Amino acid sequence: MSARILSGKEVAAELRSEVAARVAALGSRGKSVGLATILVGDDAASHVYVRNKHRAAEGAGMISFDCHLPAEASQAEVLAQVEELNEADEVDGYIVQLPLPAGLDPEPVLDAIDPAKDADGLHPVNLGKLVLGRPRLLPATPSGILRILDHYGIPTEGASALVVGRSFLVGRPLAIMLGLKGRDATVTLAHTRTRGLAELARKADLLVVAAGRAGLIGAEHVKPGATVIDVGTNHVGDRLVGDVDFESVVAVAGAITPVPGGVGPMTIASLLANTVAAAEARAEE
Repeated sequence: MSARILSGKEVAAELRSEVAARVAALGSRGKSVGLATILVGDDAASHVYVRNKHRAAEGAGMISFDCHLPAEASQAEVLAQVEELNEADEVDGYIVQLPLPAGLDPEPVLDAIDPAKDADGLHPVNLGKLVLGRPRLLPATPSGILRILDHYGIPTEGASALVVGRSFLVGRPLAIMLGLKGRDATVTLAHTRTRGLAELARKADLLVVAAGRAGLIGAEHVKPGATVIDVGTNHVGDRLVGDVDFESVVAVAGAITPVPGGVGPMTIASLLANTVAAAEARAEE
């Protein structure tokens, strides 16, 4: 038996269409929607990511603003750019593309973002509201994962969920989101140093892997029929692979996301959804 493939491309297209409709509705009221990015330096991968974000924003009818600073920009100059976007009326949401060049501390930069314009949903204020069960702008990648589960009708209520990976980008917020009322999963958070990971993973109805280690999860980690969500993006030679050994796991799991083409497309779509939600909130002020 081979697992059902959970393509994120189809789900992302659906979400982008919904975002475009909301952008158009705001436009009919005279309100444009603006998404900005701050890119510091010349990292090739970051340039690709930023270009894709702007292309997606424009495709949804948003106005995009590209703020590019040189690699030698100072901490003060980056913070000044953040403050400028905080004050810009035409910008509803924005992100600071990571990583920043060596010598720059990302923490004060991310903390300086206006939480109401936090398109990534990762500001401490927004993460704090999530912990309190009063979410506003949600972390983009975890939101995309939940959207995939909903699209394919995979229930979380009462499910045993294991999240492997504890970053503030994915693992920790996703574990919280899965356990909130309305989702109602029973969640365990693990990582690469977890003892007995295979035994623990084999008990999970839902296994989400976001540890950043290629091939960490094999068939021996997966409960037959389980849903496996692979968030990993690892470059092995000229190939992009996940944290899951897809070829072995696809024969055991009930459903699995591929890499590429699984969770990846959902991150940008969720970023757009946060931006239009921020614009809608500002329009009601």
